[in-house]
Amino acid sequence: MKPLFIGDLKIEVPIIQGGMGVGISLSGLATAVANEGGVGVIAAVGVGLLEDDFQKSYAVANQRALRNEIRKAKANSKGIIGLNVMMALTDYKDILNIGMEENVDLLIVGAGLPLDVPNIIGLDRLKESNVKIVPIVSSGIATKIILRKWDRNFGIIPDAFIVEGPLAGGHLGYKKEDLELDKNKLENLIPQVIKEIKPFEEKYNKEIPVIAAGGIYSGKDIHDIFELGAKGVQMGTRFVATDECDATDEFKKAYVDCKEEDIVIIQSPVGLPGRAINNEFLKHVHDPERPNDKCPWVCLNTCNIKEAHYCIGMALANAKKGDLEHGYAFAGANAYKIDKVVSVKELMAELVEGFEEAGK
Repeated sequence: MKPLFIGDLKIEVPIIQGGMGVGISLSGLATAVANEGGVGVIAAVGVGLLEDDFQKSYAVANQRALRNEIRKAKANSKGIIGLNVMMALTDYKDILNIGMEENVDLLIVGAGLPLDVPNIIGLDRLKESNVKIVPIVSSGIATKIILRKWDRNFGIIPDAFIVEGPLAGGHLGYKKEDLELDKNKLENLIPQVIKEIKPFEEKYNKEIPVIAAGGIYSGKDIHDIFELGAKGVQMGTRFVATDECDATDEFKKAYVDCKEEDIVIIQSPVGLPGRAINNEFLKHVHDPERPNDKCPWVCLNTCNIKEAHYCIGMALANAKKGDLEHGYAFAGANAYKIDKVVSVKELMAELVEGFEEAGK
């Protein structure tokens, strides 16, 4: 398993731990992954919901908590730390700038096209910085749009791309009816994205690695996707069932106990399909007699709480704390394969070993 290079950044083990909100991947998990040679990622979404004063001023609480998590991860690790930022966040501009100010190694941007990120951060500031910008995309078309926009308007291009297929957990970048289409399978998306990137690599004389995500479970999966041209992978689901994951034991138990039929596609209040572990909360969340939740702050600008009956931020925060009666767990399509909780060190070793076995 060769290192992943993103510009001058060398990632010894080419595995990026996926950013999982609300509060599933904070400094605890990110530190452990970074210390094993991968990229530890903190999810920016909803961190403030875990603070005691979030009802008074969510934005302030969120930004304070996020800075604290980044600083803890950087203080406890000599490895590579990334920040996952959803472009759908109401305060995503502030979050991007926090990532720059705290000097994270990677800013991973998804849930929308990051067309104006260089403007938001400041072009000169971005060029002078060592922070790498890595968009998450779900198609070759999205990749082309970002590359053309950045090239034409800013004279730069992103440092890498994460291609997320439809088997991922959480919010998905596809319409529900498109999830099963053959063209959207991860193994078909990778060549599409590589094709779109190639002319820009030549123009800028730099490698733009493609990182595969969504449904990758084993070392063999990593090997197989590398055969298609990917240079790294992003994995979220596997890292939930680790000792160092920032969720409670009750949340992790939902992963260990779930069966394949328990993993369902839901319609999220933010207007996107999402993949989650079915439970009593989800089964009854749309009951007519159920009272609507109060929204503490519109954290996602596409959220429609009046129609949804519940606050997804609070539901995910409750689940993170182990209260699955009032929330639910997002999970990838292969979560049902997990049968125990292990350490990050054990998981990384298993993935590397499986990769090497597949290559023999």
